[in-house]
Amino acid sequence: MDLTFTPHQQEFRAEVRDWLAANAPAEPLPSMDTAEGFERHREWEHRLAEARLAVVSWPEEYGGRGADLIDWLIFEEEYWASGAPGRVSQNGIFLLAPTLMAYGTDEQKRRHLPRMARADDVWAQAWSEPESGSDLASLRATARPDGDGVGWRLNGQKTWSSRAVHADWCFGLFRTDPESERHRGLTYFMLPLETEGVTVRPIAQLDGEHGFAEIFFDDVYVPGDGVLGELGQGWKVAMATTSSERGLTLRSPGRFMATADRLLELARESDDQTLRDAAVEAWTDSEAYRLHTFRAAARLAEGIELGADSSLMKVFWSELDLRMHELALELLGPQAPVAGRWLDGFLFALAGPIYAGTNEIQRNIIAERVLGLPR
Repeated sequence: MDLTFTPHQQEFRAEVRDWLAANAPAEPLPSMDTAEGFERHREWEHRLAEARLAVVSWPEEYGGRGADLIDWLIFEEEYWASGAPGRVSQNGIFLLAPTLMAYGTDEQKRRHLPRMARADDVWAQAWSEPESGSDLASLRATARPDGDGVGWRLNGQKTWSSRAVHADWCFGLFRTDPESERHRGLTYFMLPLETEGVTVRPIAQLDGEHGFAEIFFDDVYVPGDGVLGELGQGWKVAMATTSSERGLTLRSPGRFMATADRLLELARESDDQTLRDAAVEAWTDSEAYRLHTFRAAARLAEGIELGADSSLMKVFWSELDLRMHELALELLGPQAPVAGRWLDGFLFALAGPIYAGTNEIQRNIIAERVLGLPR
C-alpha cells in the first residue's frame, strides 16, 4: 500500500497538532477512575466535541467529520503524541458505536450517537460474568419478555465492567431463549445504569481505584427499543463489537508509538547496551504495528472485514504494551516505585493480555481460523 500522505491528510495532521498544542491540559487530569477525574475527563471530551475532534471518522450528523480511517489514525498519532488525556468515553465511541452504526435503527442512532460523541452519556461494558469471561458464550444472565408484550426483564450478574462506577449506560448480552445453549438465543441490550433494579458494586484495582465494577440486574425492565439488532442474534451483533475491541479501534498504534518514543528517551540515559537495544526493538515493533494497522484500515476501506485477524492484532498490542512498560521500569531501576506515569502504565498493561478476550483464547482463534489448524 502507498503510505505517502496526501496534502489533505497533511493539512489535517497540522490542524490537529496545532489544536492540541493550544488546548490539551498542561498537567495530567486526575484519574478517570475517581469521581472528580471522571467529570474532568468528561469536560475534556466536551471540548473535543466542540472542535469536532471527538469522533472524526463519524458522519457529520452524529458529531463527526466524515473522515476516513486513515485520517482517524493520523488524529490518534497526534493525540497520543501530545500527551492529551485518556478517552473516558472509549467504550462507547470505539466499541459500541461501530456496532450501533451497523445494526442500530435510525432512531437508536439519532438518540445515542450524538450524546455519545459529546460524552453526555458515557457507556460501560456488561460482557463478562463470574463464570463466563473469555468464554462469553457460556453466559447465564437472562432476559424474559415482560407482561406488556413490548419490553424485557433482565436478571443476572456482570463483572469487570469497565467505567461502570461512574458511567451512565451499559451494553451487553443476555440470554432471551431459556432453552438455548452457547452462541444461540442471545440478544444485545442497551440500558441506563440508573434503571430501577440495577446495582453497581465497585471493584478496587491494584492502585485502589475503581475502574471496574460488578453489575447486578434484579428484574430490570428494558423497553423494546433497548434491543440492538435482531432478537436472538446477539452473538452476531456482539462479534462486531469484539472485533473492534481486539483489532483496530480500541488500541490505535498512536498510543504505542507515543510510549515507544518516551521509552527511547529513557533508554538514552542508560549505559546498559542490552536495555538500549531492547528499547530500539520495542520502537521497531511499535512501528511495525503502526504499518500493519494502516494496512488493515486500507483493507476495511475496500470492504474487507478483519475477522479473526483482529485476534492477531490484540495479542500483539497487548504483549507489546506490557513489554515496553516492563522495560521502562527496568531502565528506571530504584526510581521505578515512584515513576508515576510509567508505573501506572505498567499496572494497566498487566490487564492487556486479559481484557478484550484473554490471549490464550485469542491464540486458539488464530490457530483455528487463521492458520486452519485442527481443534
